[in-house]
Amino acid sequence: MKLLIALCHVIVATALVSACSFNAASDTRQGLSTTSVAQTKIAEVKLVEVKVTELRVLLFTKTAGYRHKSIAAGRAAIKNLAQSNGFTLVSSQNATLFSDEKLQQFNAVIFLNTTGNILTAEQQASFERYIQSGGGYVGIHAATDTEPNWPWYGKLVGAYFKSHPKPQTATMMVNDNGHQSTAHLSSQWQRYDEWYNFKALNPQVNVLISLDETSYQGGKNGKHHPIAWYHEYDGGRAFYTGGGHSKKSYAEPEFLQHLLGGILYSAGYSAGADLLGKQLTNERFSNKQALEK
Repeated sequence: MKLLIALCHVIVATALVSACSFNAASDTRQGLSTTSVAQTKIAEVKLVEVKVTELRVLLFTKTAGYRHKSIAAGRAAIKNLAQSNGFTLVSSQNATLFSDEKLQQFNAVIFLNTTGNILTAEQQASFERYIQSGGGYVGIHAATDTEPNWPWYGKLVGAYFKSHPKPQTATMMVNDNGHQSTAHLSSQWQRYDEWYNFKALNPQVNVLISLDETSYQGGKNGKHHPIAWYHEYDGGRAFYTGGGHSKKSYAEPEFLQHLLGGILYSAGYSAGADLLGKQLTNERFSNKQALEK
């Protein structure tokens, strides 16, 4: 595979993007179907131009609790990122995609504002094997309000949701701008969102961005209040960002570039390097005790 790398840049002008078609999984048992993205006013963002058609990402939006109204806007924005950067995005609420056979088709899986208990025990086991075999995970906002009784997932996503104040503007401190999800940011970043307080924070994650609790009301994690992070976990890669509650988030160039960098990281890409050659055929993944037939 060859990866064409462009110099990091942000196109800060918001543009009206024409409707385009993507391969997407329907929420039916017939399998995958093709759907179209309605015209959405979102920003064109190209942190790294990826022209590798083999790259496939699953966007999972199932909810068993509160369903965010911004999911449709997030789905459209991420599909635009896929089109702009040359990778295939499959979008679905269908949890039957979480089988050994189906997950091995994807370089990364995104949980976009998922909530509650959304996978069966068999599907959980397949997802664990997927990550153990080198798969990638991206969690957005309410992904930390998902699968509260699955400790392995809690460590993967990096924390669990505890509470939140009303949406408001806050100042974030960029702890690490050497990562492709933060390279475009200055040392401080102000934006409006719903800011989560967390519990069961995984101390092994690499914190990218922290909240300055003196800049808004309702923060309860104190001086150490991470809001975006990444880490290698159980054989795979994971990235999480606490932003993405509102529809407006998905029209912000800086936030979209932040997401793009996280997706590329989880899929195994880094600036100046080829895909990391995820292997999905090792013994743990081949052990199909929980394979869905």
